[in-house]
Amino acid sequence: MRKTVLTAFAVLGTGVAVALSTGLSTAQPKAASWQQVGDDIKSGISGLTVTSRSGDNLRTLVVRDNKKPGENRIAEATYRPGQAAEVSPISWHGSAEPKDLEALDAVPGTSDEFVALASRGLAYHLKLTDAGEAVQVLDIAPLPAIGTDDNFESFSLTSRHGETAAVWADRGEGEDRPATLYAAPFSISSYGEAQFGPVDKATFRAPYPEGDVRHASDIEVTKSGRLLVSSASDAGDDGPFDSAVSDAGKLSISSEGEVRLSVAESPEVLEKFDGHKIEALRCAPGSHLAALGTDNENTGGALTTRRLCD
Repeated sequence: MRKTVLTAFAVLGTGVAVALSTGLSTAQPKAASWQQVGDDIKSGISGLTVTSRSGDNLRTLVVRDNKKPGENRIAEATYRPGQAAEVSPISWHGSAEPKDLEALDAVPGTSDEFVALASRGLAYHLKLTDAGEAVQVLDIAPLPAIGTDDNFESFSLTSRHGETAAVWADRGEGEDRPATLYAAPFSISSYGEAQFGPVDKATFRAPYPEGDVRHASDIEVTKSGRLLVSSASDAGDDGPFDSAVSDAGKLSISSEGEVRLSVAESPEVLEKFDGHKIEALRCAPGSHLAALGTDNENTGGALTTRRLCD
């Protein structure tokens, strides 16, 4: 597998290298650094999942929202605090290359199966093959209850009481269009088909940032059932960008598999990230760490971590 090692610096048009913003907050006096995983518009992170953890070191799979044939759709990225990230592109097999992948999560109870979501609402059931150098498409299924003008950037799978639920969101846009959050029971049939049960819906409006805001750029469910939502402002391919992660409410799964969303009336901003467009958010297994990925368009993508999960 071909690996690319990237430094934790961004290079400006003048050729001067400057350290990336660390996104410090008052809640975390010493925040983890951002590690660059690409330096152009084709190498941002639009979704991710954590495949393994050793202390604060994470191995992740990331998806990219590329659209043209031959452009990378999925890669492995290793995050190690204080060191350069390693990135290894992964081949796409079994279907035409998707357009605009925006989210990725592991199928609970498996070590090599994942669901990736494209912005128009197609869910790709994937399996890692060839010693991790390729993914094979096992099935493609549309999301249920797609609304008019829905544009999806988030998808998460969670399991409780032996039951699995999927959570996803139309991103929303600006002052007049909040995000619509969706949740439903989820399963994989014996034929590898993704199946969704009855859908519950709720709206979410990001408390930060303002302006050209995408209210839900990714969504995650913690072990305790809290809903974490990342939100981002996007003024164009050169920014400026701003993001935040908020405590948005709860997801409940009954022992009978009934799924319910409960969105907070006043979501709490857990941390702000000025200068970054966060599009990927995932809790690391067995940890309070959240992995965060950016798609900063012309300046590429980056990874960092924060202790946001429970």
